[in-house]
Amino acid sequence: MSEPTEQQEHVADMSAQRIAHVYAEALLNAAEKQGQVDFVLEELDSLVNDVLSANPAFEVLLSGAAMGRKARAEILEQVFASRASEIVYNFLQVLNDHERLDLLRAVRHAIRDLHDTRSGRVRVQVQTAAALPEDQVSRLRDELRTVFHVEPILETHIEPALLGGLRVRIGDWQYDASVRTQLESIRQQIIARSSHEIQGRRDRFCSANGN
Repeated sequence: MSEPTEQQEHVADMSAQRIAHVYAEALLNAAEKQGQVDFVLEELDSLVNDVLSANPAFEVLLSGAAMGRKARAEILEQVFASRASEIVYNFLQVLNDHERLDLLRAVRHAIRDLHDTRSGRVRVQVQTAAALPEDQVSRLRDELRTVFHVEPILETHIEPALLGGLRVRIGDWQYDASVRTQLESIRQQIIARSSHEIQGRRDRFCSANGN
């Protein structure tokens, strides 16, 4: 059997994200109805960070096909029935019923995005060569709030390779003011100009020779 291609893996990943979104929306709706949104979000974070990440073998056990659905349901009951809230425990059992426990991380990500959207917030990825002073962070937040009419949640990352400047990404929109990008832009302009001049000389040479 041949290995899956990169395109096939991408399609599979996108399909998993769409399915995770459906489950996340159902869980968020239930949490909103019961007034437990913040509690459910915290519980999912703890489940992923404190349980799955800390116990990779347990995560493989839950998400793999080696163990049957009934056996996994019993493990979920033993581990989470008395520790997790009723809404989260029931959600885990629903995922297990549909063989979707492997989507727990994707669901956690999707439900946070959904909650942010419903609350008028948006997560903004900010990359800088060095840490920004607090006054610049506040100014950037204010400008994003004005332009996009949302409450930005800045997630900052230090990327020394940027050679100064900053890169801001909101969904598919990106603003790049790094020195490296500016240098690359200038380089491309030089190449384009040089190619144009070389072609111009060729055209003049051909004209002079009657060709």
